[in-house]
Amino acid sequence: MMSAKRLCLSAILLLAAAMPAYAHVGIGTTSSFMAGIMHPLSGLDHMTVMIAVGLWAALKGGKAIWAWPAAFVGVMLVGGALGMLHMPLPFVEPGILASVVALGLLVALAVDLPVSAGVAIIGLFALFHGHAHGTEVPENAGGLEYMAGFAMATALLHATGIAARFGLGARFRGVARAAGAACAAVGVGLVFGVL
Repeated sequence: MMSAKRLCLSAILLLAAAMPAYAHVGIGTTSSFMAGIMHPLSGLDHMTVMIAVGLWAALKGGKAIWAWPAAFVGVMLVGGALGMLHMPLPFVEPGILASVVALGLLVALAVDLPVSAGVAIIGLFALFHGHAHGTEVPENAGGLEYMAGFAMATALLHATGIAARFGLGARFRGVARAAGAACAAVGVGLVFGVL
């Protein structure tokens, strides 16, 4: 039987090893719950950001453990609704790429901000992620099932980052910071088109 620590570490490594799948506007199916579940798992940018939110929340501890993931999911859904309504939002793709680098650095450097400041940063990035996915929903589809699936998968990826804290115990801080550095490196690779 695999220990909880090994299982958690294996899950993080497996998620980090997945290849990007061009997961933004106009790509893929966006009209079912299962498509929503699969979407965050299909792109390296999604997985790294969402796990980074969980890791950063776990590094902070206290209220951040629930407030930061909840802020991401809630604002992401607002962004999704804005995208479905075709309300323009500038700099969506650059904002998504910036989120990968910035959240990776926040974890790598173990930046200790007030919970409210973390909510604001995470919320801004979540708005970009949500908007990108809301614009993908076809005109003839309601998109609610898709967004529900996306929200559930996002929450599970946040939980993966948080669970690492409990699975890795005393080693968590160092492993989390290394994972944050890897997230930032992935972001830089995406920005320059090498990933």
